[in-house]
Amino acid sequence: MSSLDVALPGGSLPAEVPAGRRALLAGALGNALEWYDFAAYGFLAAIFAKNFFPDSDAFVGLIAAFGVFAASFVMRPVGGMVFGHIGDRYGRRHALFISAAMMTVSTVAIGLLPTYAAIGAAAPLLLLLLRLLQGLSIGGEYTTSAIFLAENAALRRRGLIASFAGCGASGGTLLGSMVGAATATLMSTDDLIAWGWRIPFLLGILLGGFTLYLRGSSAHGNEPPARAHRPGRLPLIEALRSDGREMIRAAVLNLTLGVGFYMLFVYLTTYMQQVDGLTERVSLQINTISMIAVLGLAPVFAALSDRVGRKPVVCGGLVGLILLSWPLFRLLDSGDAGAALVGQLGFAMLVAAYAGPMPCVLVEMFRPATRCSALSLSYNLALGLAGGTAPMVAVYLVNREQFDMGPAVYLIAVAAVSLIAALTMRETRGRALS
Repeated sequence: MSSLDVALPGGSLPAEVPAGRRALLAGALGNALEWYDFAAYGFLAAIFAKNFFPDSDAFVGLIAAFGVFAASFVMRPVGGMVFGHIGDRYGRRHALFISAAMMTVSTVAIGLLPTYAAIGAAAPLLLLLLRLLQGLSIGGEYTTSAIFLAENAALRRRGLIASFAGCGASGGTLLGSMVGAATATLMSTDDLIAWGWRIPFLLGILLGGFTLYLRGSSAHGNEPPARAHRPGRLPLIEALRSDGREMIRAAVLNLTLGVGFYMLFVYLTTYMQQVDGLTERVSLQINTISMIAVLGLAPVFAALSDRVGRKPVVCGGLVGLILLSWPLFRLLDSGDAGAALVGQLGFAMLVAAYAGPMPCVLVEMFRPATRCSALSLSYNLALGLAGGTAPMVAVYLVNREQFDMGPAVYLIAVAAVSLIAALTMRETRGRALS
């Protein structure tokens, strides 16, 4: 067993790549790929509005661009059901490999997509279709990778190891932010609109290729789950019958994850430009710094949950969001780059406290036979409902209602709902997974 305390049954791996480390990379890098693309699209939403919806005014174009962003989330529950079934019936690695392959292809295809100026109305239609394909692929990625990591982790470090599924997501968002910031910094606005926006998507082939190599080259990489754990009927039907209440609780828990992540680390780059008057470069730099903070703090809070329990850490993060979202948004609303950075870092700490233990919490809630199906559906329903629409809601509140603090009120309300679910859940630390 490696120093990461991750064990993989059967087979052998090349000596230069320890099994535990390779398992960790295989589980986390796919999330980085998935969220890299989602983040890159969110950060460049204003550019997509100009290239794919040029006949609209600025507000309608931005809403349309974020509408395509939200549409991809409609497919996430479908993807959750598809990949949940694959993971429960044929093995976790089958689901992980297929989802990564779909995301790699669709990400690169967006980078090659003709704009409205080239092919007219077909351009936004093709963009929508590719985003729907990405939504389908991401539907099983985060949950299956969290399950894969947790099921192969030592009990005393399960929270920490499972958190790397979320760290992969944060790392992908961070990478998308960094590439977006670099692209905006190194080229003129005209070049960025003309062709520079393609660069982040075309670079996705590097991350995707490495992920597919890790997930596909292992000699033991596609073993099915133990036959004794296979349900007699469809895994999703069995999950709804036996774990329906827990699936509802998991969905409610994840509402804040969707709203918090997509509002605070995707939409806020637009918010800081529109409300604060900060430049695109500065807003992306602030977002990059805050994502680095999330990436560093989430494993810390996950490790803390291995010691004191999942429930106290998750509830603490949610209470912090309820109490501090308003003052933190006041900092973001100040128009000062330094104050905005402090506000973003405050949110980064609170989101890390809540989200760090969450992958392990969700895995520990469900039985192994239907774990992929139950978790994928509940998670993706919440993210589709709350996460995909969060930027649109924020744009509407700020631009149409002229309510700059509207996003703060929305986040507080959603966090309060998730807190109810967190307070009523059982403590899962130390629970056997098999």
